[in-house]
Amino acid sequence: MLTTLLPLLLLVGVMVLMTRNAKKKQQQALEMRNTMGPGSGVRTIGGMYATVKSVNDDTVELEAAPGVFLHFTKSAIAAVLEPEEYAAIIHGVPASDDVPPFVEDDAAAVTADLTKPAAADLSKPAAAPAADAPEGTADAPKSGPAAEGEGPAAAK
Repeated sequence: MLTTLLPLLLLVGVMVLMTRNAKKKQQQALEMRNTMGPGSGVRTIGGMYATVKSVNDDTVELEAAPGVFLHFTKSAIAAVLEPEEYAAIIHGVPASDDVPPFVEDDAAAVTADLTKPAAADLSKPAAAPAADAPEGTADAPKSGPAAEGEGPAAAK
């Protein structure tokens, strides 16, 4: 009897844990959205960064660019950003002083040793003039009236 109830109890336990975790995430998202106020930097679920101008019951007015105001539901706000993080993303200001400066790669590390032969030569060899090339090409032998001394070219 215990062997038949064990899978059922395990399934019920997993479902309880899953719903509990989902409720925790919903509560955290609600608290995060309640902390946003005018002047906060936010990221929408679509990936747009903007500044909060006003907060209503269910909607938020965002300023995406100077003079560009957009209205979103509160559920469309994915994250409320810290002022330093928002400045780093929008204005390119480093979030902290411990970020190392950008150092360009050493050119010697990028280029290969040029004294070694190439692994494969993909260049085309110089083609010899083909005997069966169509007329009118630079490589084709001259034939026809101009080559045989006939026609207007031979008359001169």
